[in-house]
Amino acid sequence: MSSFKRKTLSGRATLPQGTRLSPFSTSTVITSTGIPSLDDILGGGLPLSCSLAVLAPDHHSAYGELVQKYFVAQGLASGQKVCIIHDEPLRFAREGIWMAGSNPSKPAQATTAEDADDERAGQHEDKIKIAWRYEQMKKFQTTVSNSLNGDFCMAFDLTCRIPTAALDAAQQSAQLIPIDVDISEDGTIGVIEQIEELLSNGTNAHAVRICIPALGSPHWGDMQPSTVLTLLHSLRRLLHRYTNACASLSLAPHMCTDTWGGPGWVQKVGWLTDAAISMSAFGANPSLSSLFPSHHGMVQILTLPAPHTILPASDKYSTLRGLSSAAGAMDGSGENNLAFKCMRKRLIFETLHLDLEGGVTERRTTPSSNAMALDASMVHETMPVTVLSTEGRKDSRATVEIEFERSKDVVSDAHTRAMADVTAADSLVPAKSKKTKKKVAFHSERPDLYDF
Repeated sequence: MSSFKRKTLSGRATLPQGTRLSPFSTSTVITSTGIPSLDDILGGGLPLSCSLAVLAPDHHSAYGELVQKYFVAQGLASGQKVCIIHDEPLRFAREGIWMAGSNPSKPAQATTAEDADDERAGQHEDKIKIAWRYEQMKKFQTTVSNSLNGDFCMAFDLTCRIPTAALDAAQQSAQLIPIDVDISEDGTIGVIEQIEELLSNGTNAHAVRICIPALGSPHWGDMQPSTVLTLLHSLRRLLHRYTNACASLSLAPHMCTDTWGGPGWVQKVGWLTDAAISMSAFGANPSLSSLFPSHHGMVQILTLPAPHTILPASDKYSTLRGLSSAAGAMDGSGENNLAFKCMRKRLIFETLHLDLEGGVTERRTTPSSNAMALDASMVHETMPVTVLSTEGRKDSRATVEIEFERSKDVVSDAHTRAMADVTAADSLVPAKSKKTKKKVAFHSERPDLYDF
């Protein structure tokens, strides 16, 4: 009689630095993108052997490249190998962000004060006065905190730049690998060949991050949609062969809509990548900016990573999407709308609601300013209407004052009054004139037959 022994993690090989096992599948290893809320949307993090594409169609912002800077900073901070494919990769690395408190020129008191201002700007820690019956209720949360990830995801600060000493040390130890885009030849084939050479010479002991910011920019030459799709397919094929690597890329703004690649272009990008999201900023639409003043754009999920499984881990373990019990208080019917906002010190992905009354970060206990202004502009006015009396004489009439609500300009001494006085009137109201009969437009010897 044979016995079965449960497989434990003690016999598993040591995971690469900066990675962990996926909660959905023990055969999937994930790493952080550097943004806790984006990790939550992906189901805990970006799995190794997978690619992430970020589409940011706004020409006046660089949210796609900002996500790549988080991706590079997380790789350098966690000790992973980072490969940057750019026309100036070292300049892009120097412009990267770093962890809070790394700038020695800022005193500790100034940093603490800035953190407090940032929290107030985010409206997540404000103390508000509400009715006593709601004081024990949990405050509505719109995003996930960094404490859920611990050391898996570092806390980066957009106001801090990566120290030059750390960047030089990473380059000397071959932790940072720059690859220049050469447009003199076929840049796509040359880039894929260099990536394949890099991955083939490495070992599984270290995770490798491949970052391609602004793919399709003028430095890549005159790229066609077929060339971009070929690059995405080749990159995905390489990542599936080397399971210790992952990639994150962002397309140039003019390539993020169907107007450039034709109908279905955005869907094709999602099909050729393991994960793809679109960050549509409100800068090009002032009406949306006024409607959602606390957000900077909408987030649309195109594809979610699902290695070794049929369903993506995000369907079960994402809190922001609100599809499972992991959503907690945000659990509801259907998937939540997602948005992003870039504050002074961090980028956040969160759920999107119409206004404070819909539940964002606090509950309102007083009418909104718009509602008060609307109420003040509405005054009551009475106008007389004559109706027939049901009692008294047959031809008696009664005058009734009925109150109607009309919108008019507000004066300083205007007050709302509601009254209805019914008084008997002896005067007779002239009877309504009888409607004349309509006749046909021809004559006959017997016109009474055609009267109607």
